Amino acid sequence: MRLRASRSLLATPTIGSTVKRLFSATINSLRAIAYGMRHEAALREEMIALLLALPAGFFLAPSATWYVAMIGTLLVLLAVEFLNTGIEKLADYVTRERHAEIRRIKDFGSAAVFCALSCAGLVWLAAIAMRCGLL
Repeated sequence: MRLRASRSLLATPTIGSTVKRLFSATINSLRAIAYGMRHEAALREEMIALLLALPAGFFLAPSATWYVAMIGTLLVLLAVEFLNTGIEKLADYVTRERHAEIRRIKDFGSAAVFCALSCAGLVWLAAIAMRCGLL
């Protein structure tokens, strides 16, 4: 009996396969963003906040570093909200019944969003305080 090595173990990734994988990942991400914008109010609100913050932060940020931090915290907030939405959708898919453990899991996701929102708020408040000379 002859043993054959798996092609995937021996083959080195080519530039073409890497580009194809990145393209597919980008399409999947854009599809999720579009779905979230259409069906999830929290994602829609946070995306609108990010779009408004992009130009506003340019004027409010004391420096380029602050601008990156301000926008970065909103991107992290959006990422945490997407993860929370994913957890909630999965929990609802598993069962629609009221279940104490699933409620706790959803609450943990909500708490993560709250923490990210608090972080973003603190960074924005600190930047505005710096801009106004209060810090």
